Amino acid sequence: MSEQREPFVRGAETGTDPALAAAAYSPRVCPDPRLDEVDLAVVEALEAERKRQEESIELIASENYVSQAVLDAVGSMATNKYAEGYPGKRYYGGCEHVDKIEQLAIDRAKKLYGAEHVNVQTHAGSQANMAIYLAMLKPGDTILAMSLDHGGHLTHGFRLNYSGRFFNAVTYGVRADTERIDYDDMRKKALEHRPRLVIAGASAYPRIIDFDLFADAARDVGALFMADIAHIAGAVSTWHHPSPLPLADFVTATTHKTLRGPRGGLIMCKSAWAKKVDAAVFPGMQGGPLMHVIAGKAVAFGEALTPAYRDYIGAVHGNARAMSDEMRRLGYRIVTGGTDNHLFLVDLGVKNVTGAAAAKALERAGITVNKNLIPFDKRPPIETSGIRLGTPAMTTRCLGADEMRRIARWIDRVLSNLDDEKVIAGVRGETLEFCRQFPIPAVHRLGRFGI
Repeated sequence: MSEQREPFVRGAETGTDPALAAAAYSPRVCPDPRLDEVDLAVVEALEAERKRQEESIELIASENYVSQAVLDAVGSMATNKYAEGYPGKRYYGGCEHVDKIEQLAIDRAKKLYGAEHVNVQTHAGSQANMAIYLAMLKPGDTILAMSLDHGGHLTHGFRLNYSGRFFNAVTYGVRADTERIDYDDMRKKALEHRPRLVIAGASAYPRIIDFDLFADAARDVGALFMADIAHIAGAVSTWHHPSPLPLADFVTATTHKTLRGPRGGLIMCKSAWAKKVDAAVFPGMQGGPLMHVIAGKAVAFGEALTPAYRDYIGAVHGNARAMSDEMRRLGYRIVTGGTDNHLFLVDLGVKNVTGAAAAKALERAGITVNKNLIPFDKRPPIETSGIRLGTPAMTTRCLGADEMRRIARWIDRVLSNLDDEKVIAGVRGETLEFCRQFPIPAVHRLGRFGI
């Protein structure tokens, strides 16, 4: 670490009162240190995180690996620019170049999804949803959305979230016999409660969502219709999943997960709502947008417009099917019996293991998953009866169906020997060698600590 020096103040060397000298002459302090010169604590944490990512099998359905191009954009000089407002209508000067970046992101998203209007400024999917609520609802209005217990999302009316605290949330769920969305119950509740906003979308639902039925229900009760495609944004962009555009008034998404961009949010809507939505984002709930992240979004949207990306999404879905089929062959019950997208839920009842215990043991074996409630779960959210597995990240590392089946067998070995650290350590040795055979695409081009 370099030597730390006090700022030089002209006049101090001649005996002049330092306070007077400081008033007369501004000290020239021009900091430009390297990270490893000034903050070893952050360096060590970043290095450890890069190592963890390189040496682990990543099966969290909401995570992925961005390309070097996206990393370059997010780590660019655009991080220095304050740009409150929108392209051509900023409150600060010097925005002519970031205006081009944001407009590129908007235009590419429009082309990718066929959207009438796009806002790329929200910092996350949760903020994208918040913007729609702020634009179109009043406190106390009724929203109809999928229950968190059955695969919905926190921002769809969960009582501890802002969406449940400020709005009257009515929920639908899945059928007990099929574990698929109960569209009849959704429609019945729409007719009974007359919501202002009907929401389709989930964070842990492995099947195709019929957006037409939601649009019909919303139209019949005079409600607005919002589709949250955070998890399936990639599949919708390539038509591996039916699109809610132009059925929905609003479509929200995240730009990471299957879309494989930087962490952030995305809003698409009909032109009629453009001014209200934009005003809800700024100045309604955010100040300056993260222009470096918007640059990364522009790059990711460009990547998603390529034939190679369409092939990638097809591989993501194929890998999820292969892995879920192998887990079922090994004796596990798969919620809904399988998957149509990038994720699936495993019921751990056959092993009498909680999701929390399974996730911890698997992490010791070098396999990262998340505990997850299954429909009609009798265990609390802190424990859960299941785990959620997703294939976007490992598909980015060029794994195919055979490798996914191999991972399923490792998972079974760990879950069958949860208290045997020797077995878990043995699996860890195998997964470590495996990960070295399938490096993260961008990592080999990075410098120290992943930057």
